[in-house]
Amino acid sequence: MSSSTSTAAMAIDPPAAPKLDLDSFIGTALSSTPAELHPFFESFRSLYTRKLWHQLTQKLFAFVDHPASKPYRVNVFNIFVRDFESKMNQLRLVEMGVKVAKDIENPQTQLTQLTSLLSRIPIPPSVAKPSPDAPDAPPTSQSSIEAYVLLLATIAHTKLVFGDLEGTKTDMDAAWDVLDRLDGVENGVRAAYYGVAADYYKAKAEYAPYYRNSLLYLACVDPATDMSPEERLARAHDLAISAFLGDTIYNFGELLMHPILDSLDNTPYAWIKKLLFNFNEGNIGKFEALAPLFPRERILQENYSFLRQKICLMALMESVFKRSANNRTLTFQTIAEETRLPPDEVEHLVMKALSLKLIKGSLDQVDGKANITWVQPRVLSREQIGGLAQRLDEWVNKLNLVEQRIAPEVVAQ
Repeated sequence: MSSSTSTAAMAIDPPAAPKLDLDSFIGTALSSTPAELHPFFESFRSLYTRKLWHQLTQKLFAFVDHPASKPYRVNVFNIFVRDFESKMNQLRLVEMGVKVAKDIENPQTQLTQLTSLLSRIPIPPSVAKPSPDAPDAPPTSQSSIEAYVLLLATIAHTKLVFGDLEGTKTDMDAAWDVLDRLDGVENGVRAAYYGVAADYYKAKAEYAPYYRNSLLYLACVDPATDMSPEERLARAHDLAISAFLGDTIYNFGELLMHPILDSLDNTPYAWIKKLLFNFNEGNIGKFEALAPLFPRERILQENYSFLRQKICLMALMESVFKRSANNRTLTFQTIAEETRLPPDEVEHLVMKALSLKLIKGSLDQVDGKANITWVQPRVLSREQIGGLAQRLDEWVNKLNLVEQRIAPEVVAQ
C-alpha cells in the first residue's frame, strides 16, 4: 500500500478486545502504581461495576491529567478503557486516546495505536461505501463523526512528523471532506484539522495557505491557555514571515489585530512586528530603515527584491487610499515619487497591482497617468484612521456649504 492511501480508506477489522478481568486488573494496578494513584483505581472499580460510564469517563480524564499517571496511561487505555469504549461518548474517547498516544515515544508505535483506534470508530456515512448485500447501518452520531475527524487529523500530523507529506495530505483531505459537511463542530476538532494543515503547508513552504490555516487554528484555541509562551512566539514569528512572503497576501489586518503578535514584544523578533505595521502602512522609509536587520532572518534577506516590490505595491495602495474619490488620477511621476521607483518601472508596478486585484482602474500610457477607481480595503493604523477622519470632516464641511447655498432657494419655493 502506498503512503498516499488514506487512513480513512483502510479496511481494518479490529481484533476483538480481550475479556477484562476487573479484579485482576485493579489488583495489579494497586500493587504496581504509586499510592497517590490508588484512589483513581478504586473509583474505576466502583463506577465500572455500577455502569456509570459518564462519571467513569470524567474520572479517567482526571487520571490521564495527573502527572504521576504518565507511565501507566497507555496500559489503562488499552486494557481497561478498551473494554467499554463503545459505551463512551466517542469524541471523549478519541480525545483521551490522542492524549495517551502522545506518551508513546516511538512514532511508528504511536501511529499504530492511533490507526487501531480509528478502526474502531464508526465511519461517517459520507466516507463509508455502502454494500448492496450489507444491512443498513445505524445512523452515525455527531460525536462519532467529530471523533473520526479528530483522529484522522491526529494521524495526519503523526505522518507529518515521519516526513510522509503525501500521506499527510491524503488524510488531511479525507478529514476535510467530512469536516466541511458538519455544523456546530467543537473547536478542538477544528483546531486539530487547521493545526495539521498549517504545519503541512509550513513544511511545503507554501506561505499563503499556511497563513490562512494558522489564523483559523488560532480562532479555535485560546493562545493564553492552550499554547505555551514558546509556542505563541513561534506561531507569531511564522505568521509574520508568511505574511511577508505570501505572494497573495496584501492585507495583514487580521494578524495585526490578533494578540498573538504581542508575543514578539521584548524579544529579538520585536523588529518584525514593527515591519508588519510598516508594510500595512506602505511606509517605504520605515521599511528601508529596518532593512539592515534583514540578515537576522535569512529568508527575508534572500527574498529582499520580492519584499521591495511588495512594499512598493502597498505604498501605491496607500497613495490611492489617502486621496479623495475624485482625485485618484495619478501621474507616473507622482507614483514614482511615492513608491521611490524609477519612472520607467511605474507602469509595470501599476499593472502588477491591477493583476493582483489590489486596485481597479486603467492606464493612460500616452499621458503617463493611472486612473484608479477602487483600492482593496484593509485594516487601518491610527495614523490612517486620523487621515480618514480628516477627509470625512472635509466632506461634511462641503455638504454644509452646499446646504447653506441651496437653503434659501428651497425656502423660496
